Amino acid sequence: MSSKKNVDLLVGAQWGDEGKGKVVDMLGSDVDVFVRFQGGANAGHTVISDGQKVVFHLLPSGMLYPGKLCVLGNGLVIDPEQFLNETGELFAKGQDRARLAVSPHAHVVMPYHKMLDKLQEEARGKGRKIGTTGRGIGPCYVDKYSRSGLRVEDLLDADVLRERLTYILDEKNQIFTKLYNQKPLPFDEIYEPARKWGEALAPYVDDTRALLRKAVDDGQHILLEGAQAALLDIDHGTYPYVTSSSTSAAGAFTGTGLAPNDLTRVIAVVKAYTTRVGEGPFPTEDFGEDGEKLRANGGEFGATTGRPRRCGWLDVPALKYSMELNGATVIALTKLDVLTGMGGIKVCVAYERDGEKLTTWPNDTRSLSEIQPVYETLPGWDDDITNCKTFEELPANAQAYVKYIEKVLNVPVGLIGVGADRNQTINRGM
Repeated sequence: MSSKKNVDLLVGAQWGDEGKGKVVDMLGSDVDVFVRFQGGANAGHTVISDGQKVVFHLLPSGMLYPGKLCVLGNGLVIDPEQFLNETGELFAKGQDRARLAVSPHAHVVMPYHKMLDKLQEEARGKGRKIGTTGRGIGPCYVDKYSRSGLRVEDLLDADVLRERLTYILDEKNQIFTKLYNQKPLPFDEIYEPARKWGEALAPYVDDTRALLRKAVDDGQHILLEGAQAALLDIDHGTYPYVTSSSTSAAGAFTGTGLAPNDLTRVIAVVKAYTTRVGEGPFPTEDFGEDGEKLRANGGEFGATTGRPRRCGWLDVPALKYSMELNGATVIALTKLDVLTGMGGIKVCVAYERDGEKLTTWPNDTRSLSEIQPVYETLPGWDDDITNCKTFEELPANAQAYVKYIEKVLNVPVGLIGVGADRNQTINRGM
């Protein structure tokens, strides 16, 4: 047994889409075990390796590395159709290079969850919509906590599945018919596909908690790969415009069975500007030419839904909150190249509300909807940085921007993304 622990936790520090997939992929050669611990197919991690683009929704980004172990932990909600599509596509391309293990305790996204997700969003009406992806994630988590969900292990036993699905579907059909005036779902149309999903999932199911405990004890390098981001956390994010799981660092422990003292480092992924998908407050959103330019230059369209992302400037108070919440020890700064040619680069350093200056992130949704950003403008750069291999090769103003971020957040920047490909990354000692 090794006495050295080597467990990294990677979390998004903003509202998601920070480029976590690329960071995971870039670090991957030194990682033994890749782990997803929360969320579901509403996540979208894009990896570009040797010019080839792969988008992961459920699977860990480490699937492209041979000889690794990839784990879907108990904190996920797994859409079997999406799972089988992703594994099948990787197999067809010869890219399923890692061993994959699925927790029997992960909950299953069923067709009725997706139906409920869309019906509930429509029923909220204009002004109250959350901006859900419609993938059934929220309703599945609701069932988990109301103790009326199906877990992966339930799909493996046809008799157990039949027994549990019978009363679950009776309840769902009451909701569909009486609340939403929909037709009831026939039992066999849900049961038969679910039984076949269980057969397909069975070879992957393993005691993932025990696998991870052994990996920790053996001193293997584990990377816990968060989905979405801290400001979308169900408890600590911009509620109710959040996701349905614990996206901050604390969620890694309930979602895997690892203990807090197993963790050795928290890597906070920060985009060099800010984006958000869906509804909810976004203090630094830019509705003008700069916002459009950021969207175009950054290819800011959702990996899961294709929706255009809302774009704006870096928000320092929000990031300070995120650094504290997650206990960040190092920053991976992504998409610095997108700021090339932007001229002056705005950075939000505080907010104003009713004539009062606020320097910290407000803790209530109403305040967030009423504040106005207070900006500083830093000098930009025009030189192409996509071929820079070292920090010293960056233009002076790009270096200054990175140093500014380190100073105001009091966290070192260990990685800098200067392009989309795995190799377009400056490593400063990660």
